[in-house]
Amino acid sequence: MVHAIGIDVGGTLTKVAFFDDNQKLTFLYFLSDDLQRVSDWIALFDDDVKIGLTGGRAEQLKTFLRCHDNLHYLVEFDATVAGVNYQLQKDGKNFPDAVITNIGTGTSIHYHRGDEHKRISGTGIGGGTLLGMSALMTGIHQFDEIVQLSARGSRSEVDMLVSDIYFGNKTPIDGGLTASNFGAAGLTPLMERSKEDILATVQGLVGEVISTLSIQCAFAEDVEHIVYIGSTLSGNIPLQNIIGNYTKRKNRTPIFLRDNGYSGAIGALLSIRKEN
Repeated sequence: MVHAIGIDVGGTLTKVAFFDDNQKLTFLYFLSDDLQRVSDWIALFDDDVKIGLTGGRAEQLKTFLRCHDNLHYLVEFDATVAGVNYQLQKDGKNFPDAVITNIGTGTSIHYHRGDEHKRISGTGIGGGTLLGMSALMTGIHQFDEIVQLSARGSRSEVDMLVSDIYFGNKTPIDGGLTASNFGAAGLTPLMERSKEDILATVQGLVGEVISTLSIQCAFAEDVEHIVYIGSTLSGNIPLQNIIGNYTKRKNRTPIFLRDNGYSGAIGALLSIRKEN
C-alpha cells in the first residue's frame, strides 16, 4: 500500500515519486498542462495517502486537490537538494560540497554544502529552449525525437570553432572550443543543413551555455564537483555528453544521477516520510 507520494509540479512536466509495496522507489510523470490527469491518478489511492508538493506550479495543482486533506508543501529548492542528497548517498558519491545545476524548463544553479544551499545563478536557457528552438527551426516538437535525431547529427559545419576564426594560426585559447553557436550557418543557407545537424547544434548551444555558467560558479565557489540534474537530461545522452565533456575540459568533475529528473519529487516524498 502506498502511504506517501512526492510530486514536483514543473513548468513542463509533473514528476511523481513513491515507494511501492516492496519499498522500491518508483517514478512516473505527467504533462503539466494536464493536471486533471494527475488529480485523477491521485484519486486511485486511499484518502489518507500523504502528498508532498513542490515546484513552480504546485499551487495550481492544489486547486485540483481541494478535497484532499493531506497536502504538505515544500519549497522547491529545499526539496531538490534533499532529493539530490538522497540520490548521491544511494549512488555512493560522497564529497563535502558541490554546485547543483537543475535543468528544467529553465536552469537554476545552487551551491550546496551539507544540509545548506544557496541559489547562486541561473539562466533562461534550458529544456524549454531545447524544445522551442527545435520546433521553430525544424518543426519537430517531441522531446524523444529531438534526442534521437540530434544523436545522428553533426555540429561541425553549423557551429564556428575558435580554430575556424584563426585559420590555422596559433590560438590564444583551446581551438576546439565553440567560438559562436550557429556561427557558421550564416556562411551558407541554413536550409541546406539537415534536421539532424540543426538539432545537434541546438543541443550544443543549450549544453554549452549551461555548463559554461555552471563551471564559472564552480570556480567562484572553489568547488570540484558539478551535479547536473533535471528532466531535460533524462535519456538525453547527447546533451549529457556535451555537458560532461565541456565540464571535464575545464577541469571540473561532472556528476549525472540515474534518476536525474526526479530530485524534487524525491525530496518532497522524503519530507513526508520524515514527518511520519
